[in-house]
Amino acid sequence: MADAIAYLRGADPVLARLLDEQGPPELTRDASIPAPGDRYAALVRAIAGQQLSVLAARSIYRRLLEYFGGHPPSPEEVLAADPDEMRVAAGLSHAKTRSLRSLAEHVVSGELELDSLDALDDDEVMADLVAVKGIGAWSAHMFLMFQLGRPDVLAVGDLGIRRAVERAYGLDALPMPAELTALAEPWRPHRTMACRILWHWSGNTPVQRPGAAPA
Repeated sequence: MADAIAYLRGADPVLARLLDEQGPPELTRDASIPAPGDRYAALVRAIAGQQLSVLAARSIYRRLLEYFGGHPPSPEEVLAADPDEMRVAAGLSHAKTRSLRSLAEHVVSGELELDSLDALDDDEVMADLVAVKGIGAWSAHMFLMFQLGRPDVLAVGDLGIRRAVERAYGLDALPMPAELTALAEPWRPHRTMACRILWHWSGNTPVQRPGAAPA
């Protein structure tokens, strides 16, 4: 962490100013988010909470756990559950219910091998994840950052990052993905830490931009 912060401080005077104003980000974890290593549960939560506020996402995920006896469901349990019963009990939409079943099917069939993702590069992980119905680029980026601990991920679709960049860099509007990618080029190979600095400075949390592809 210290090396990444020192690098970014030297690479970008704006990030250096943000660090001076707010200090380094705290690497604490939301207790409602599955811990690194519980990869299937993390994807289940991502799908259940997509396009919702943080509090609403927590509530939906908690209700889903309660439906499965207080624990994150296995893929087999999701497929064995009655879809409509699960949907109503957890407060899921039809689309999210289909997505949870798609995820379970990909894992059970071996199309998505969660324990083998460490051997893949970031683009390969992204491709495997977005092949699941209901998992889009935003959730894949969050998975790379918070589950796999990849150091050079830029969450171009994250509304909190875009808002923070607009303010910090004095832009006239929220940056589009191409503009944000170009602006973040000096942050390589520590773009994940740069995102953490921006979230911390702005007081935002990771949030999918409105109108983005699900999850």
